Amino acid sequence: MIKVVGIRFRNAGKIYYFDPLDYDLDPAMHVIVETARGIEMGTVMIAPKEVEDDKVIQPLKPVIRVATDEDEKVVEKNREKEKEAFKICKEKIQKHNLEMKLVEAEYTFDNNKLLFYFTADGRIDFRELVKDLAAVFRTRIELRQIGVRDETKIMGGIGICGRELCCKSYLTDFVPVSIKMAKEQNLSLNPTKISGVCGRLMCCLKNEQETYEYLNSRLPVVGDTVQTDDGFQGEVNSVSVLRQLVKVLIDNGDEKELREYHVEQLSFRPRRRKDVKLTAEEMKELKALEDDQNEVEEKDNNGGSRGNRPNNHRNQDRPQRENRRDYKRADRRDENRSQSENRSQNDNHAQNDNRVHNDNRSQSENRSQGDNRSQSDNRRESHYQNRNRKKNNRRDFEGREKRREQSKNHDAE
Repeated sequence: MIKVVGIRFRNAGKIYYFDPLDYDLDPAMHVIVETARGIEMGTVMIAPKEVEDDKVIQPLKPVIRVATDEDEKVVEKNREKEKEAFKICKEKIQKHNLEMKLVEAEYTFDNNKLLFYFTADGRIDFRELVKDLAAVFRTRIELRQIGVRDETKIMGGIGICGRELCCKSYLTDFVPVSIKMAKEQNLSLNPTKISGVCGRLMCCLKNEQETYEYLNSRLPVVGDTVQTDDGFQGEVNSVSVLRQLVKVLIDNGDEKELREYHVEQLSFRPRRRKDVKLTAEEMKELKALEDDQNEVEEKDNNGGSRGNRPNNHRNQDRPQRENRRDYKRADRRDENRSQSENRSQNDNHAQNDNRVHNDNRSQSENRSQGDNRSQSDNRRESHYQNRNRKKNNRRDFEGREKRREQSKNHDAE
């Protein structure tokens, strides 16, 4: 077991683990900690407690101190400087004619780094912009391209429900949301009604998905035949998922009557619900609302890797699919290089064997033809051949060692 304290650096941001040392920390207290970005001030969200060792990534960085009044003033001063930095960066973007939207400027607590968050449709070459900003602010400049969901999380706003956006108030991670969820919940597939401020499908569709899956599992499917508790048999005309009501079309012989029953008043054979399917027109119209897998997302929209994160949060620092492919390609290159070295070694051995065989055959032919060369000449020739063979073997060995060393350096990089 190891003692940790949970600290958050942004509203609705992720919680990171730090070593509380001997400090008496309570929730809502401000503390100064060392992160990968430098010295920063965070808020205690989880009081010091003991957790399993395997839930913490070592080494665990310690809390430097409890924030003082001077530290609070430094943060307020940084907020004022960020406003000025935002204006200057915006002017520089217009000067360089870059198609990017600046979202936020952020100073680290120790002023060693100035971060700018922006959105853009594609990749932006901002090298000249960084040079200009570095000349103005005289500090380390970092530009981070984020997605539209992260932009909305930073900017905040009011949803169609009239409340503050979920991503701004409490959501720490973005989860995939699909159009099938909207159809499963019997919502009108109108883009203006099922999309949020960010232009993507509303996150609350995912929040309610499990509830709808459970409620739908208790209802018959439209078109099923059901038996009512008052002795009638009819066909399901429609269902109300949240109220758990079913409208049944009953045939009384001369006329058909539509009656409404609670699901517990009906008897029917449960069957596995079919997967929700979308038509081609619906997919074409609503595809833009789903998350684009190729969209550039900030690795950590709450400020980067600051410390250890609890395991109940999704780890966004793991290599994405493109990186895994790169690793596989690197592995294949290493394997091909190894195979090439093996073939080279085999070829060298074969050449040496052929030379030895040819030498022996030449000596045999010379003897069979009655070569009159003296034994001293033969010994001298054999000596030169052995020396050349050793040189070739040494050259082959050095080549293999050099390629092996290059391979190790490549893997280390």
